[in-house]
Amino acid sequence: MPMRFSRFVFLIVVLTFARSATAQQATASAFEATALLQKSLVALSGDHLLTDVTLSGTARRIAGSDDESGTVVVKALARTATRLDLSLPSGSRSEIRNTSSVPIIGSWSGPDGISHQISHHNLLADPGWAPAFTIASLLSAQDAVITNLGPETRNGQSVIHLSASQQFPAISGDTANLMQHLTRTDVYLDAATLLPSAIALNMHPDNNANLDIPTEIVFSNYTVINGAQIPLHIQKLINNSLALDLQFNSAVLNSGLSPTTFTVGAGL
Repeated sequence: MPMRFSRFVFLIVVLTFARSATAQQATASAFEATALLQKSLVALSGDHLLTDVTLSGTARRIAGSDDESGTVVVKALARTATRLDLSLPSGSRSEIRNTSSVPIIGSWSGPDGISHQISHHNLLADPGWAPAFTIASLLSAQDAVITNLGPETRNGQSVIHLSASQQFPAISGDTANLMQHLTRTDVYLDAATLLPSAIALNMHPDNNANLDIPTEIVFSNYTVINGAQIPLHIQKLINNSLALDLQFNSAVLNSGLSPTTFTVGAGL
């Protein structure tokens, strides 16, 4: 066998083994990441089946020069819908997201009470007001790819960084890459408890799905309520700046919330 041909064959063998090792590492990472999310879900809900959550408390909203405080009610249905209602000196504000409908829908309204549709590309990632439902949704998502990005120190806390996004086998090229990017959700689990300390994603202008606006939901003050771990302090950061600071003093689980509560344009 000529020397040049032997080297060529050797190179092919090396590349084949390298690709096989990389694929095995990716599979192991995905398996480990999924297992960590499953353990996080158990840590959040214990042996209890959570169907809905209602949180009530105080809120601080910061938007530009506006800085006001009032009250808040957050409602969530397992895997399907969330609702945020703020009562502030400037007026009431609401946001509803419902992924149980086809297509998925969402709306927001300000003090004038007029309902505005949330663009579809801003509904593809879960904003995560109820972390147990967000984790369950990631685990059940069709064609989801979950990756363990390893341990990190974040805001002085030891965390495990997981990333989840959806694949779209029916489409290809730039469109598939964009859809995968729009569904990306980064989860940071407390390294000791595996409770989510933060969930990060990107929001986008209504008319530009390619422009990322970093958004992060931070959870703290976890409290055991009816056997489940519920965060009674939730902050929302936009572009690394505090936008919402929610402190809850009441949590009601499995109250039988009606799906009509999450109908776009529905009142309290």
